[in-house]
Amino acid sequence: MERLAGIMYPRKIMKGSNLFWEGDKAEYIYYIKKGRLKMTKTSDEGSSFTLYLHHEGDLLGYGNVMTESVHFLGAEVTEDCELGVIQCKDLEVLLWQHGDFAVEFMRWQGTMHQLVQTKLRDLMMFGKPGALCSLLIRLNNSYGEPYQAYSRITVKLNNTELAEMIGATRESVNRMLSDMKKEGAVYTENGHLIIKDLAYLRGICHCENCPKHICRV
Repeated sequence: MERLAGIMYPRKIMKGSNLFWEGDKAEYIYYIKKGRLKMTKTSDEGSSFTLYLHHEGDLLGYGNVMTESVHFLGAEVTEDCELGVIQCKDLEVLLWQHGDFAVEFMRWQGTMHQLVQTKLRDLMMFGKPGALCSLLIRLNNSYGEPYQAYSRITVKLNNTELAEMIGATRESVNRMLSDMKKEGAVYTENGHLIIKDLAYLRGICHCENCPKHICRV
């Protein structure tokens, strides 16, 4: 991070703006100093899917930063952001100059690939209930905090937003959450999701207990 800090320049971007769009040339990677954003993909029919949520401390770059490529996802700012912007050309020089840094960067890229693979597994292998349970576990790992005897997800997400993150309809998410509430696994309070029975969610999505830096949104 010290070496990256030496080549990044600051940028502020307001809530509701787009940091980049699908198809834009991928010339930069970004370090989030403050704020949140979400990564989206648009289908041929015009539907929007939310694939990732990023927050303070995340480094993000979608596309091949070492070759000329384009962003295959869009980035929408959901909370005012302060960013560190890194030009890919400057990053490449840094990788050539410092072998130890190059190794750490390769590890980061490997982690990102593993994150993608596990999310695809959860979305495809165990149906929509499994995908929703996986999402709730990932949200809990990323934004959970102790609440009474349970865990509260600090980020408020409505059922439409949850549906966009698993490729489902709002109605199906309503139904699945209702079933989970009947089973005593979750409930909502003041717009926050409360996780009561994490083991129940893990059972539905056949959780493999991945490390939290992998099992996240």
